[in-house]
Amino acid sequence: MMTRLIIARHGNTFAHGEEVRRVGRTDIPLVQSGLEQGYRLGIHLLQQQLLPDVLFTSTLQRTQQTAMHAQASMGTNLPLHPLSLFDEIDYGIDENQPETLVRARLGEEALRLWETQAIVPAGWQADPEQIRTSWFYFAQKIVTEYPQKTVLVITSNGIARFAPYLTGDYLAFYQKHSLKLATGAYGHFEFQPTQKNWSCVSWNIRP
Repeated sequence: MMTRLIIARHGNTFAHGEEVRRVGRTDIPLVQSGLEQGYRLGIHLLQQQLLPDVLFTSTLQRTQQTAMHAQASMGTNLPLHPLSLFDEIDYGIDENQPETLVRARLGEEALRLWETQAIVPAGWQADPEQIRTSWFYFAQKIVTEYPQKTVLVITSNGIARFAPYLTGDYLAFYQKHSLKLATGAYGHFEFQPTQKNWSCVSWNIRP
């Protein structure tokens, strides 16, 4: 009676040595290494017997490219279900700006709080309550519509870090884990009808 939820982050969008920018809603493609990460994700899920029955992405091309390359290695041909609720957050005045400039504007403490507690820095257009609500809505949706199935979601870092609220104890989660999913990495959650909350089986597994 268990429902599985696999939440993966898309692959790399910047090549080695390329200037890294703070990209959220800006729709940029994967670089070659990012496509390869998608392929490795699929191989890993196949080896771990975590093949999805249904596949959701954001509306951004980087998540859909990751999904397509994962499917190539998994040998699946599932239709993609793009949902805007999985689109990366809008970084506001820092959107698509070089990471060095973002760090200079915000300071290390603001970025540390974002990375460790998902506290949104000033100037970013992100509503944590709305993101949390979206995760709870989606989790209930898949329990109802896809019971006993494995659901794969490919999204972005700013959205994925709020998914552990499904465990019912976000504080305990971020005290134990880094909230940030690496590119091409995933978290594995499970739900039993006898439980109130989802359990986290693993987090930030990078094939």
